[in-house]
Amino acid sequence: MSGRAQLMWDEGLTGYDFGAGHPMAPVRLALTMRLVEAFGLDRAVEVVAAKPAGESTLRLVHRQDYIEAVRRVSADPASADGSYGLGTVDDPAFAGMHEASALIAGQSVAAAESVWRGEVLHAVNFSGGLHHAMPGAASGFCVYNDAALAIARLLEMGAERVAYVDVDVHHGDGVQAAFWDDPRVLTISLHEHPRTLFPQTGWPEESGGDRAPGGAVNVALPAGTGDAGWLRAYHAVVPELLAAFRPQVLVTQHGTDTHVEDPLAHLAVTVDAQRAVAESCHDLAHEHADGRWLALGGGGYAVVDVVPRTWTHLVAIAAGRPVAPEAEVPEDWRHEVYRRTRQSAPWRMTDGRQPQWRDFGEWGYDPGDRLDQAILATRRAVFPHHGLLP
Repeated sequence: MSGRAQLMWDEGLTGYDFGAGHPMAPVRLALTMRLVEAFGLDRAVEVVAAKPAGESTLRLVHRQDYIEAVRRVSADPASADGSYGLGTVDDPAFAGMHEASALIAGQSVAAAESVWRGEVLHAVNFSGGLHHAMPGAASGFCVYNDAALAIARLLEMGAERVAYVDVDVHHGDGVQAAFWDDPRVLTISLHEHPRTLFPQTGWPEESGGDRAPGGAVNVALPAGTGDAGWLRAYHAVVPELLAAFRPQVLVTQHGTDTHVEDPLAHLAVTVDAQRAVAESCHDLAHEHADGRWLALGGGGYAVVDVVPRTWTHLVAIAAGRPVAPEAEVPEDWRHEVYRRTRQSAPWRMTDGRQPQWRDFGEWGYDPGDRLDQAILATRRAVFPHHGLLP
């Protein structure tokens, strides 16, 4: 198996554009790629542009009538009336919507194929991670669910156990729905509690269908959770479950909207903790999946200060060329940020934190702590299905 990492990129990915004022600004993708290049990471990975996902691929997850609806509003955005979730405030129709969405999906599916075939060990598509799209509807800024499509393609190619770990601030509801009753897929989502954030799902009791009990794992974090609590919850749930499930491939989603500066949510995580989780996912892929790792982007709406730095760290970790947190952000990139956004760019690749957390097993459970209550609720709901003690 090759040790080289693959980065999926096509400038056309910035065509996924819901319009001026929408939080999902495509400049976040362009600025990330420019920062990757500024650190020379494009020379440490194989940069690949895949074709858009075709209809037969899209049908691995999405209904034919939905695909046809996306095509219609893509050709005539004015015809969108909110049906199929298209033409809403979250998902306004735009010309070329089908083509741009299929291009993102194509990158994730091709990356999954490369990892499964052993052509590369790790692959990254930071334009992907559109985890809210449902089989028959757009939702939460997501039109086609590239994460679910990549997993479905892995299953089609013969994978028997695929683990999906989602650390976006929002529940990975579309991926969970796609594999709710499929024992070959373990979906794990750590997210802000559904009482305080879209999509109001992802309760710990949501633990899989009748044919896949324990196949869905949800950690609902209290609003305000910071680095120490976020990392405590992640390490209290993810490593043990992956060790028990023994995935052949690890697919991860790295939405950056857990960050304290993100305008759409209420957690208080830093770039440094997000980097630490990316490192952990890399290590867990090597420990449990022979290194097979597909890493995706996701949400993230602090498009200058957070998204480019976190996803550049992700690419660097996948490439085996991690960027030191204290590294200065290249001056040319800061000029590019100002030219494109008229905002000042961050100066370093760190928020100045060194995240620490108390291990759940070592330190035990505090019954009066809301975070520990959330962790224990998840462990009680799913650990016994995997032969683990809660």
